[in-house]
Amino acid sequence: MIISIVGPTASGKTALSIEVADALGGAENVEIISADAMQLYRGMDIGTAKITPGERRGIAHHQLDVLDLQDVASVASYQRYAREDLAETQRRGKVAVVVGGSGLYVSALLDELEFPGRDPVIRTQLEAQAEDNYSDLLAELAERDPESYRTIDSRNQRRVIRALEVIRATGQPFTPKFPRHTSHYPDLVSFAVTRDMALLEGSIEARTQTMFAQGLLDETRGLIDRGLRDAPTSSRATGYAEAIAVIDGKMTRDEAAESITFATRRLAKKQGTWFKADPRLTWIDLSNGDISAATKRIADSVK
Repeated sequence: MIISIVGPTASGKTALSIEVADALGGAENVEIISADAMQLYRGMDIGTAKITPGERRGIAHHQLDVLDLQDVASVASYQRYAREDLAETQRRGKVAVVVGGSGLYVSALLDELEFPGRDPVIRTQLEAQAEDNYSDLLAELAERDPESYRTIDSRNQRRVIRALEVIRATGQPFTPKFPRHTSHYPDLVSFAVTRDMALLEGSIEARTQTMFAQGLLDETRGLIDRGLRDAPTSSRATGYAEAIAVIDGKMTRDEAAESITFATRRLAKKQGTWFKADPRLTWIDLSNGDISAATKRIADSVK
């Protein structure tokens, strides 16, 4: 049996996943697989709201702390290793609980999603072209794959180059090749957590303040020493760019907190839109804070 618990950031899915795991027998019967892109990185704990070892209650958690800062996070690579973790969990006779808010990572693990291969020659050509005239690459993407041009952040040069690498190599659009909402696993039950938007926004603001109180700036200083500033993917995690700006004297702490809160709220809305399009999900409203009722509902559905 596989259970997925997804939803926007700060909605309460992590706490719910632990309660569900306990209700199903705890560490002896359940293992958790994370589907959060930035929690893959070692040392990025406070800024990503990563569950602490103590909060895990001895339950095995996979796909946390598996990348160094300089590693490039790849959805295709995540799919490979997360599916291996899931298979091993099943071989041990345990229930796998997938928890996360990164929609594409959730789909990569649980849905019929195929990723095209890579062409190093084409990539080298694109990287050289990007240095000379990046706007030409954006124009090419707009012409050859309007959907990808619309959805990919034009400032994300690595993502734009990847899209064009696929387009030039295959002659096909980069837009992911998969029948949306088609499960890869037959024994999957999927839940999504939601909260009243005002409550969710308040939770995001409170969590931002908690991150600073817990030592986000000190954590960021340590990560800078390990190369965070120049890291290709990890440096883009919400919160760390703002923390660096505070350390560099370019932002006050209050300005950084406001910026992080705004960016996180925007992310939560984007995540909500992604998951609301999935008709397989059973939605659970945690606006009243009653995790026990939600836990019983999920646990009862798989017993």
